[in-house]
Amino acid sequence: MSLFDRILSARGIDPSNIADFFHPDYDSAHDPFLLPDMTKAVERLVLALGKQEHITIYGDYDIDGLTATTVLADSLNKFGFKTVDVYIPNRFVEGYGLTVDAVDNIAATGAQLIITVDCGSLSHKEITHANEIGIDIIVTDHHNVALVQPSAVAVINPKRADNRYPFRDLAGVGVAFKLVQALQTRLAGLPIGQEKWLLDLVALGTVCDVVTLVDENRTNVYWGLKVLAQTRRAGLRALMKVSGVDPMNINARSLGFGLGPRMNAAGRLETAQHALDMLLTEDVGVALDKAQHLDSLNIARRSDQDEILKQAEVMVQDYVNDPVLVVSSPGWNHGIVGIVAAKLMERYKKPTFVLQEMGEESKGSARSYGDFSAADAIRASDSLIKKGGGHKYAAGVSLPTVNIGAFRDSVNQFYKSLNLSNQQELLLPTADTTADLSELTEELVSLIAQMEPFGNGNPQPIIKTDNLLVMKVRKMGSDDQHVKIDLKDYTGRTLQFVAFNAPDQFFVSIGDRLNAWYQVGVNEWQGRRSVECRLLHLEIQ
Repeated sequence: MSLFDRILSARGIDPSNIADFFHPDYDSAHDPFLLPDMTKAVERLVLALGKQEHITIYGDYDIDGLTATTVLADSLNKFGFKTVDVYIPNRFVEGYGLTVDAVDNIAATGAQLIITVDCGSLSHKEITHANEIGIDIIVTDHHNVALVQPSAVAVINPKRADNRYPFRDLAGVGVAFKLVQALQTRLAGLPIGQEKWLLDLVALGTVCDVVTLVDENRTNVYWGLKVLAQTRRAGLRALMKVSGVDPMNINARSLGFGLGPRMNAAGRLETAQHALDMLLTEDVGVALDKAQHLDSLNIARRSDQDEILKQAEVMVQDYVNDPVLVVSSPGWNHGIVGIVAAKLMERYKKPTFVLQEMGEESKGSARSYGDFSAADAIRASDSLIKKGGGHKYAAGVSLPTVNIGAFRDSVNQFYKSLNLSNQQELLLPTADTTADLSELTEELVSLIAQMEPFGNGNPQPIIKTDNLLVMKVRKMGSDDQHVKIDLKDYTGRTLQFVAFNAPDQFFVSIGDRLNAWYQVGVNEWQGRRSVECRLLHLEIQ
């Protein structure tokens, strides 16, 4: 069996379903009316169109929310709705989700219907208030839900207990897209098939929200990447240009590491409205200006992030024996601390909360892994916080600053109550298969590329090779933070392995023998191509 066949076998892909995996069938999408309350939402929107009611789409300041907002704004316009506003909350003023003040502000514009995207499932108080002042709300969301739904016209969320939809892990933009598909069955203006032009947005939001790239998510991203290559959106074309992304060679990594960070930088440092304006504009000049501004914000974000990380690493030393890290400071931007939490988790192999102290209140983000749910830890600390929630591995929280110490004790006690074991091992890479270096060819790299899009639920294949001899070691980077190692196996084949921002144990010595976990790719330099491996983990024998 060839190395590629062994990889496919490890993923459960056999000859009978290989065609479906490599070329997902868009037309096999699930029926949108299987989602809870979808019929109610469609009926309410049909009524709104007949009366030409004033509608406001209430989004979120991350990419999932921004793309979902744009999907609905574009579609409602095509369906013939004449008065559609968008409202994106400011992270630093309003925070995440629906607020009473925002509802009042929207009511003052004359809106009669609010459609939330990527939020709203837990907004019981805010939706009740909207009802009291004569505004209906349709919720489209994918976050965790309560046992009792808020009093909205419809709460469309695949995570509801009464959900009949066969796939539960849609992104927020995926749920919004299903609403569009449902509306196509009742309204003219967007013929069935033309909604595929929305898949550039669906792919971007899906990849950047790190939902699993399986089932309908994989299908939407697979076809969305093809739409992105020829996107009609001036904003996305401009963003690809400033990001150095070649539309003809775009992949999921281009979204997660190229387009995504620039769009998120707007909401992290200033306002996500910059990114939304870029997505909505049809003016090429405006699009380029907005994209360049996002690029400059992303540069500033990286600088701020590095400074916060340095300070946080010093503070962590006071809590290094805690199973869950909780650190805070007045000088940290809570729009950035989520990235810092991810960096600390990666370094210390522990779930991490990073908070900005803002006077009497503190806000921050958590990152987790394995069997520990950050969202559940927040819920277990409900008496100490003002607001909180999110996903298992990424969540947000607001709490009185005086409660930070008690919150730290609470989440650590919650961790201990779970009696978890061997959690750090879950962060180590797991190989799909083993291989000799002689099996690593450019043809293999081309075959692996057919498994795109890669991401959560479908990671790029990892290969392991044992008993490799270190032939050469070169440090790279301004601070010698990167390393390139020449490794030779028993067949005599030698290949280069590279690691960026490498941990200390990667700086091995010539003559060492080691086992290596890696991903294979092609390095192009001055017109020459060669197989090169990205080193993920090693064990010295």
